[in-house]
Amino acid sequence: MNRADFPILNEQVYNRPLVYFDNAATTQKPQVVMDAIVDAYSHWNANIHRGVHHLSQVATAKHEQARQRVADFLGAASAKEIIFTKGTTDSINMLAFSFGEAFVHEGDEIIVSQLEHHSNIVPWQMLCERKKAVLKVIPLREDLSLDIRAFEALLSARTKLVSMAHVSNVLGIINPVSDIIRLAHAHNIPVCIDGAQSAAHLLVNVQEMDCDFFVCSAHKMYGPTGLGVLYGKEKWLELLPPAEGGGEMIEHVRFDHTTYNTLPYKFEAGTPDFIGTAAFSKALDFLDSIGRDAIRNYEEELTRYAEEQLAQVPDIHIYAAGLPKAGVISFNVGNIHPFDLGTLLDRQGIAVRTGHHCAEPLIDFLGVPGTVRVSFALYNTIGEIDVFLTSLRKAVDMLL
Repeated sequence: MNRADFPILNEQVYNRPLVYFDNAATTQKPQVVMDAIVDAYSHWNANIHRGVHHLSQVATAKHEQARQRVADFLGAASAKEIIFTKGTTDSINMLAFSFGEAFVHEGDEIIVSQLEHHSNIVPWQMLCERKKAVLKVIPLREDLSLDIRAFEALLSARTKLVSMAHVSNVLGIINPVSDIIRLAHAHNIPVCIDGAQSAAHLLVNVQEMDCDFFVCSAHKMYGPTGLGVLYGKEKWLELLPPAEGGGEMIEHVRFDHTTYNTLPYKFEAGTPDFIGTAAFSKALDFLDSIGRDAIRNYEEELTRYAEEQLAQVPDIHIYAAGLPKAGVISFNVGNIHPFDLGTLLDRQGIAVRTGHHCAEPLIDFLGVPGTVRVSFALYNTIGEIDVFLTSLRKAVDMLL
């Protein structure tokens, strides 16, 4: 991988070279993705499906090729199982509404975990309020890993679905999703995996994982913003009603009755982001050109090195230290507020994320106002980590 593939990495921040360690929030984009967007608007921009003219046919073909590309990348059995959405949040909201309408009734239960992003909590809370259902939470053990025995005890005849993160966006922990899925399936309970933090870092194969649903965002996978994926096993998607109405998701419309389109289109109301899907396809090509095993190994090296070096900073607390992680480390230093550390790091050209990271229940469990989070991508380097550590020590000396 050539860092020159990412033009933004040449930027200066306060007259210092940019060190971008906020990849869990969004990744930077390679030139091939930006070129794909310009090419689309310059040469084949036209609304897709149902158009008989040449540009519409070209745009339709590229959009459906991108759907197959995503299916291949995630290991789906069919492109029909890939629904394009606005992002992970939109995917979970769509699933919560659709699944809830079909299968959740008063007194039923949905299970999430203590370390979820708000996007995998609030939509299920809204469903529970709407249906008078119950939200149950898998607790954490002392080392901040999931309590699998407690999870097994939560499963009951009223449990309708389990939804949990593959990788914690705060702690970087890789959760034992295979165990979760196996235990849930033993009770015939479907499982949704939030892959927002895993799809760009781990080799995901939804058939091997055997999850029933999987969601992710293009912008965290070196692709464009405003685009996401909802994967669902075909047998489930056939059973679920559409979450939104309008164009494209219909077969026939009459004032007394509407029939819905076939998969995947019954879940895709309105004009999709066909420019974004074409660019996303290029991002996936880019990832595979490097090799996902190579990416995983390199990011493991970065994360391990950073955690080992951070441990030498006086009075630092690294959360979930030593557990398997996917490119994310959260920490605090003494009683220094994470916002103050983040501000001083920014003045030295270091981009990190501070605060509750849209995971307030987890931050409350940790008993802190927030954390400093560093998160790595395939274009980061050991040298950047050394610059960050020097900058961190300077900031700590100023604040103590």
